[in-house]
Amino acid sequence: MRSFIGLLFSLFYFMSSSQAQIAKKEIWYVGTFSEAGSKGLYVLEFDRLLKQFSEIQTVHDRKSPSFITLHPSNQFLYAAYREGMEENDPHGTIIAYRIDSNTGMLQKINEVSSAGASPCHVSVDPSGEVVFVSNYQGGNLASYKIREDGGLHPASSVFQHEGSNAIPERQSSAHMHSVVPALDGRFVYASDLGADKIFTYKLEPNTGTLDPVKKGFVRSAPGAGPRHFTLHSDIPFAYSVEELSNTIAMYEVNPRNGKLKPKGRVNMLSSNVQSDRNSAADIHVSVDGKWLYASNRGQDNLAKFQINLENGRLTSLGHVPSEGSHPRNFQMDALGEFVYVANMESNNIVVFALDPINGSLTPTDMRVEIPRAVCIEQLFINSR
Repeated sequence: MRSFIGLLFSLFYFMSSSQAQIAKKEIWYVGTFSEAGSKGLYVLEFDRLLKQFSEIQTVHDRKSPSFITLHPSNQFLYAAYREGMEENDPHGTIIAYRIDSNTGMLQKINEVSSAGASPCHVSVDPSGEVVFVSNYQGGNLASYKIREDGGLHPASSVFQHEGSNAIPERQSSAHMHSVVPALDGRFVYASDLGADKIFTYKLEPNTGTLDPVKKGFVRSAPGAGPRHFTLHSDIPFAYSVEELSNTIAMYEVNPRNGKLKPKGRVNMLSSNVQSDRNSAADIHVSVDGKWLYASNRGQDNLAKFQINLENGRLTSLGHVPSEGSHPRNFQMDALGEFVYVANMESNNIVVFALDPINGSLTPTDMRVEIPRAVCIEQLFINSR
């Protein structure tokens, strides 16, 4: 009976994805560090039927577009560049792009200061009104109201974090690493690796401003280093990948006030792989909500967990090698067929087939060579 249901599920997936392939064009946007011959921000077209990639555009407005994100309307893309707007500017730059609805190619709208040094993460609230930026070296976060044309106004609010923790070489000061909005957009969660805290802010979408929630932060374990954060779409739980301790912290989310309640931590390292230095990076929940994956640099693998949909807890189901070096970022395919892993130091993106029945990942021969690839965004557009 189970195998019959699995067959039906697989058949449904095949039919759905085939229809999507016929009706839509699939575009990848890849952010990079401007090293090793990188051309900056890459725009690729992916043909699922032929399993082929083609480069259709590169953009290099400034150095190191190291993190990118799409607007909910799929009409705009925002890129966090490490380079400042002026010479010797210690801050980075956030650039807004318009997406061509036929080709997926990018056209610059405007740029604004990141309001801090080394922007490493950018996100958009679900209503498409506000952009959030995390500045790693600056130890602060900023919010920006989005203009009608998709461009950005100057920063509406900037919050400077303070604090240090157990690992002096990495936690001598605050280091903001990501701002992730709640699914309803009322709150955002700001992960600070240096301070070992996740802060909750309330969003005012009409003005683009943020307000700290009173007593609205949680402390990670000393030396954990919260980096990226993801919320489950069906149950009130969230997960934080902790870079320095190579762990995943589980939190119950209070939908009324946005506060987080710690529910334990799990190790994400494999006991079968030896590495002198490990550094957890990215974290995502599968489209169907059953599995959670997290990447680890050093062991160079993805850890896989099953999510208990009753209590949000995680059960380790092993690891899969990333087929490259330094998997800094990965992306879940919106159709649930693949996982795309960006291996920064081996300069490649590897496509893994995702089994919808057991969540296992299998490397395919679909690979793209891109120097210093560090961030991937996927977009489907109507083809003509």
